[in-house]
Amino acid sequence: MGLIDGKATAAQIKAEIAEEVKEIMARGGKQPHLAAVLVGHDGGSETYVKNKVLACEACGFKSTLIRYEDDVTEEELLDCVSRLNRDDDVDGFIVQLPLPKHIDEQKIIEAIDYRKDVDGFHPINVGRMAIGLPCFISATPLGIITLLKRYGIETSGKKCVILGRSNIVGKPMAQLMMQKQYGDATVTVCHSRSKTLKEECRAADIIIAAIGSPEFVTADMVKEGAVIIDVGTTRVPDATRKSGFRLCGDVKFDEVAPKCSFITPVPGGVGPMTICSLMKNTLLAAQMRNDKW
Repeated sequence: MGLIDGKATAAQIKAEIAEEVKEIMARGGKQPHLAAVLVGHDGGSETYVKNKVLACEACGFKSTLIRYEDDVTEEELLDCVSRLNRDDDVDGFIVQLPLPKHIDEQKIIEAIDYRKDVDGFHPINVGRMAIGLPCFISATPLGIITLLKRYGIETSGKKCVILGRSNIVGKPMAQLMMQKQYGDATVTVCHSRSKTLKEECRAADIIIAAIGSPEFVTADMVKEGAVIIDVGTTRVPDATRKSGFRLCGDVKFDEVAPKCSFITPVPGGVGPMTICSLMKNTLLAAQMRNDKW
């Protein structure tokens, strides 16, 4: 069983990005600049944004954090997006999700200039990705594709089962895994209404679990030698931890791992690659600012 170390891979990629930034600035180029908009004080979002700021430092980027309280109006947030769209110094920005219930998330996403949409959520980027045009690929799917490539895991012609159909992971992951220049695999998407989910998993060479259900994938669902990518990060109570919780993946790691050729742990697998991919997208945005896509 080979452990896919997302933490080590992300650190290596950030070091590579930092070198590239040094070269850009040595040639008199502009320092890449990522801005993040954070609304409220959600624990998960706070941690994620803090890690993004640290990643910017590691990559040699300039970073800006714009904070609003939970009671910010939709209009105020749209004004902020408009300002960032027009700010020539900002190469890319993200609006951290989830947003409070009184704000229409889709409206905010669609207001972002797709050329600065480094989260890859804008419909233009999603559409361009679907037909294989240059675009920003959403961070988690891009991180998974990068891990598979860096570990030399064969995907072409393989049967890949994706558990989950979210706009952020499941759907874009399916698109990428079936495309010739990325996965080139035979792709099946399973979800809560799938009647043959276990059978599909048992036949899979690669399983990408992104359903947010702790320890859903068990040993009886996995064939010998399969590759398992666990995207799940559910907080489950744990009295032995200082935080009072531990992160739990969608895969029952201890019983599934012995059957796998490769598997990602939780934490330390896909998570670090998500932030790393956001850095890759920001660098791409900085490089493409003056190009027409």
